[in-house]
Amino acid sequence: MTRDDTLEACAPATLYHDGHCPLCQREVAWLEGHPHRARIRLVDIQAPDFDAASLGTSLEAMMGRLHVHDAEGRWYIGMDASRALYAVLGYRRLVWLSTLPGVKGMMDAGYRWFARRRLRLGRWLQQRQQVRDKE
Repeated sequence: MTRDDTLEACAPATLYHDGHCPLCQREVAWLEGHPHRARIRLVDIQAPDFDAASLGTSLEAMMGRLHVHDAEGRWYIGMDASRALYAVLGYRRLVWLSTLPGVKGMMDAGYRWFARRRLRLGRWLQQRQQVRDKE
């Protein structure tokens, strides 16, 4: 994918997210209240009626990385999915900055690190929040 491909993402875009992931739940809650909410559609891949095969993929593949499908039929996966999502929401300058040489590589590597650990990190943050709530 070229540097500018994610900037060309078109609304409405569909974000496929893991509804069981605590960190994903926080992001989705933020997106649901976003002023440009009409530009995105949220699909929980953990929902009983979700069928990954109808999209030409598997649930396992979608669980490993974020997926966004835009109005032009383009798929964005991983960090590029985040970039496409934020471009559609109007944060094009930040997306552009995230594609600069050096920055792009670091952000892509950071996303891969995070994606592998997101469930564990989410549980840890939930436990910390529960402790704080009891205090």
